[in-house]
Amino acid sequence: MANRPTSRTTLDATAMRVLAHPLRSRLLGLLRLEGAATATTLARALDTNTGATSYHLRKLAGVGLVEDTEEGQGRERVWRAAHDMHSWSSASAGDDPDARAAGDWLQGNALRWFTEQAERWTRELDQWSDTWRDGGGTSDYFLRLTAAQLLELNQELYAVIERYIAAGPASDDDARRVMLFLHTFPEGDPA
Repeated sequence: MANRPTSRTTLDATAMRVLAHPLRSRLLGLLRLEGAATATTLARALDTNTGATSYHLRKLAGVGLVEDTEEGQGRERVWRAAHDMHSWSSASAGDDPDARAAGDWLQGNALRWFTEQAERWTRELDQWSDTWRDGGGTSDYFLRLTAAQLLELNQELYAVIERYIAAGPASDDDARRVMLFLHTFPEGDPA
């Protein structure tokens, strides 16, 4: 059975500033990974209080990153991520110094999270079967590219990833959620 296409959004300066907050980033990440949840459930999972969680969910909803599913009972709202993924660019921040700082924070926060996940995998490697151990991998490539070629490479890699998302697993029996980190950047001093 094929999966639905990935929904994505590009953050504008306002959304960048809103998302550049530790709890908000964690809330959005948890909703994407675990699915729809109430503020109470999210607060418990993130070891925070429901009032703060509700406040920050409303902030995320204000910029279209989360949405109310309308499935809640009484005052308890059920929230879900509005998109499967987001991206941002320096151009999205424009001349807004706060949005540029938010973009820098988002980039650093993502890198810290990726590093934590890779370290977890390394610590737990001996608990996985040889098949999964051989399937996972770490690689580094040093290419000589122009900025336009780097953009084109990323777009081609995204298309390959989208193809796997659309196809879904051959069998759910042995399927696991897999983290794929794609982090491309120029080496050396800025030109």
